[in-house]
Amino acid sequence: MNGEIFNANPTVYASKRSTRKSKFEAGQSLWIDEQYQPELSNESEVEPIDEDEIFDLIRSIADPEHPNSLEELRVVSVEQIELGDNHIMVEFTPTVPHCGMSTLIGECFYNRLSIRVRLMRSLPQRFKVDIRVKPGSHQSELAVNKQLNDKERVAAALENPALVETLEKCLEPVG
Repeated sequence: MNGEIFNANPTVYASKRSTRKSKFEAGQSLWIDEQYQPELSNESEVEPIDEDEIFDLIRSIADPEHPNSLEELRVVSVEQIELGDNHIMVEFTPTVPHCGMSTLIGECFYNRLSIRVRLMRSLPQRFKVDIRVKPGSHQSELAVNKQLNDKERVAAALENPALVETLEKCLEPVG
């Protein structure tokens, strides 16, 4: 990033506890049970996924400008996630409405790229992921949305070592 902070004093909200229980909380063993051999599932069977599961994957992503998670800054929420048949749409709310097009390597791009990479790494390949800015939350909403879902731009960003280093820092859990 260029060092310029677009929102030096963001509003920070308390994180909500995850609605999902870990295996430990559910009383299940954390180790692979050698006695348990699940039946091989039919290739056509797909495991269902819901908005809470998607949110749990992206809630702890760090904001590139602040020591807070996207959840704490209310950049993402469960209500901003829509699921369809093998399609996930994540809407995010920038912390400021004016990270200009000349500085898309700022907050909007990193938040969006980190969301996309986390979901690409965590979900089966059958899912198509679209990410867009919440309507009315950015002054250049249409242009930002167009660039945010440009596959060539994402691929080019993931080839840049400096961007990848910052992205990996964003993907480390906050706290």
